[in-house]
Amino acid sequence: MDQTNGSSNGGYGPHAPPYKLHDYEESSYTGVIYQVGKGNVVVVSPPSTYSNMVNPEGAAAVGNQQYGEAPPVYSHGLEDSGFSDASIRRGFIRKVYLTLMIQLLVTVGIICAFLYWDTLRKWVWHNYWFSYSMMAAVMVLIVALSCCDTLRRQVPLNFIALGLFTITEGLMLGSVTVYFDAEAVLWAVGATALVSFALSLFAMQSKWDFTAANGSLWVFAWTLFSFALLCAILRSQYLYIMYACLGTLLFSLYLVFDTQLILGGKHRKYEMSPEEYVFAALNLYLDIVLLFLLLLKLIGLCR
Repeated sequence: MDQTNGSSNGGYGPHAPPYKLHDYEESSYTGVIYQVGKGNVVVVSPPSTYSNMVNPEGAAAVGNQQYGEAPPVYSHGLEDSGFSDASIRRGFIRKVYLTLMIQLLVTVGIICAFLYWDTLRKWVWHNYWFSYSMMAAVMVLIVALSCCDTLRRQVPLNFIALGLFTITEGLMLGSVTVYFDAEAVLWAVGATALVSFALSLFAMQSKWDFTAANGSLWVFAWTLFSFALLCAILRSQYLYIMYACLGTLLFSLYLVFDTQLILGGKHRKYEMSPEEYVFAALNLYLDIVLLFLLLLKLIGLCR
């Protein structure tokens, strides 16, 4: 009797469950057999229930993927981007100041040629059109570099345009310095170098944000332009000296302003894009050139 019942119940004895396990062998359910006393108990569970209880986060991720939502991915992206931004900014600053140094060396070389080459000096004295034509060419190149993004961003077109502008500016400055004594020009060069270096250090170390004063500097510039028209009408030496002093102050502030735009940082309201290294070098170069011209005018008037 026991054997018959055992064989009819799948060979599990008189206390075996009233169903057969092979009915569930090909199904998607899994079963676990436990020995309780003399009988057997089969626990049938749906798939992945045990693993879900062990790792409920994995189950939630599977559920999210089932509805088309990707699980969250955590990485150190903020730290990487901060380091990347800092390295890009340092590379941008190196490009700007290397370009500026080359521009200034080329300009000083051209000025020295006009100062110490007597034939060229006398030729410029008798040909006024040369100075005016260089001024016009400089204005055209400034407008082109300021308005055309492709011209100042696309390599090597940007370096060709900047090199052409530097040579033209050097020729213009050289044609202006022939009307001053060589000693006065050298004093102006030294004063410009000293002032530019001191202002650059101040802009790097100062916590004052000059980038937020763009509107004030713009108003100051237009006021100085109006004062220049007044000086041209009255033709007073004292007004010329005052104009040179105010112009030196204005472009000193602009040099600090442009330096802080290049440096950027958390204490700056605005900063320049790393793609604009040619335009940044152009801004610093123009600030230094205009500062040199005003100091030269001031030294020439005071001699």
